[in-house]
Amino acid sequence: MIKNLRWIIVLLLFLVYMINYLDRVALSITLPMIEQDLTLNAEQFGLIFGSFFFGYALFNFVGGLAVDKFGPMLVLGVAVGLWSIFCGMTALATGFYSMLILRVLFGMAEGPICASANKMINGWFPRKQAATAMGLLSAGSPLGGAVAGPIVGYLALSFGWRPAFMIICAIGIVWMLVWFFLVADSPEKSRRALENERALIAQQKAEEGEQEAAPQAGHSLGYYLKQPIILVTAFAFFSYNYILFFFLSWFPSYLVQAHGLNIKEMSITTMIPWIVGFVGLALGGIISDAIFRLTGRLLLSRKIVLVTCLLASAACVALAGTVSQVVPAVMLMSVSIFFLYVTGSIYWAIIQDVVHKSRVGGASGFIHLIGSVSGIVGPIVTGFIVQNTGKFDSAFILAGGVAALGAILVLLVVRSPRAVSPAATSH
Repeated sequence: MIKNLRWIIVLLLFLVYMINYLDRVALSITLPMIEQDLTLNAEQFGLIFGSFFFGYALFNFVGGLAVDKFGPMLVLGVAVGLWSIFCGMTALATGFYSMLILRVLFGMAEGPICASANKMINGWFPRKQAATAMGLLSAGSPLGGAVAGPIVGYLALSFGWRPAFMIICAIGIVWMLVWFFLVADSPEKSRRALENERALIAQQKAEEGEQEAAPQAGHSLGYYLKQPIILVTAFAFFSYNYILFFFLSWFPSYLVQAHGLNIKEMSITTMIPWIVGFVGLALGGIISDAIFRLTGRLLLSRKIVLVTCLLASAACVALAGTVSQVVPAVMLMSVSIFFLYVTGSIYWAIIQDVVHKSRVGGASGFIHLIGSVSGIVGPIVTGFIVQNTGKFDSAFILAGGVAALGAILVLLVVRSPRAVSPAATSH
């Protein structure tokens, strides 16, 4: 028996989010070496970055449906094993087309991660702690991005870029084995949780149900996907991801091309935005849950954080493209990523607030699907801009504009859940 198993689950999810971003960022960190080795140009790499999201976006939704049907423990464990294998197979790429195919497969395998995590938190935590738990575990993403620079940079410079991908593969396989050994979909199904922890979780959820109406059963997934609150949250997540994937895919290359940094300098410099992003993600859910405790209004607590911080992030990323020195560029990008990541857990908390637990996986997958479309559009558009203008400034401004639009739509459209559906009375 394990004490506080639900927080160990949060720790494991935190670690897999780190691994997830370590795997993703590895390509952008090693891009200059791969570009030279495989003779690829900026436009081709824009397509390669975007190809990841063709598979990823589709399997965000498919993975969400699978999570509702088979449970988050099984779906996430299998997904991590598969994406680790496909990441390792990047070492076998011989040119543009092989790299393109491997990135599509890699993206497909990574698709279920957010729906699985959201469903797992929904099973183990009451809604008043959901944003805090999601914020803490999601903080693994920027921390993974932060450590990816020095780790992958060191491995690539010491052994070559191909062995670096093989080593990263092994990390994911080890995590998968630990996950299957320890985790269950809910306290009721766990053989490793202490009885008093099961009782505490059941009591907290029962008290919560007495204090406020929970989302009702009986609605189809299609019903939820037509609601304005879900559609606007999905677009806001699209705009969030537009900045994130722009940064993830092109910011390292921007530092090399626009500011003349070498791979070692670039890999260290890119740690800064990731570290402040880690702090932002960890704080976002805590801030939202604290506002909820003060106001007693669940949706308002989500909306305040989402609108304010997404607008701040939009302004900073747009300004980052207008400066000519590397230090202010990195500082502005770091502030943008901080505010962006403060909103990171809010999208998933909204799903838990207004969607019945039987549909959380599918609704989470849908929002993740819409968000991931930006990962297809953004890197390709950026690659086109850079290839044809030789500069990045327009791409930075476009990223800021997309995020500002997302924040404004949330401000204008999202209202009390009671105005959306009977299933969404959360306060």
